[in-house]
Amino acid sequence: MLTVRQERVRELLKREIGEAIRREFDVSQVGLINVNDIDLAGDLKSAVVFISIFGNADQKKRGIARLSEHRIRIQSLVASAVVLKFTPVLRFVMDESVVRGNRVMQIIEELEKNPPAAPAAPAVPPEKP
Repeated sequence: MLTVRQERVRELLKREIGEAIRREFDVSQVGLINVNDIDLAGDLKSAVVFISIFGNADQKKRGIARLSEHRIRIQSLVASAVVLKFTPVLRFVMDESVVRGNRVMQIIEELEKNPPAAPAAPAVPPEKP
């Protein structure tokens, strides 16, 4: 369970990392990068940043590569915007939960439009007295 301070720092980092990514990367090259969540260590010295990239497969590949290459630059931008004793070391991880959620919603919509045929009830012989 996160403390109130950890939760506040987590939300602040999430906002500032998203803003730094928005300023540093061109959407046409790397797709739309979204910061979904941050898993912050208890000592606030490291953070796993869960991201999703909306775009084609090439943009996704290029986006995660550019994030890894520019990790230190993003950390320095965050350090200048957020005053903490230690700036967390960032690690970027792809989060496919949004894509999976969209796929589930698509399947549900298809089922609502074309419901599958109901299975026939098995014939039950009448009971003898």
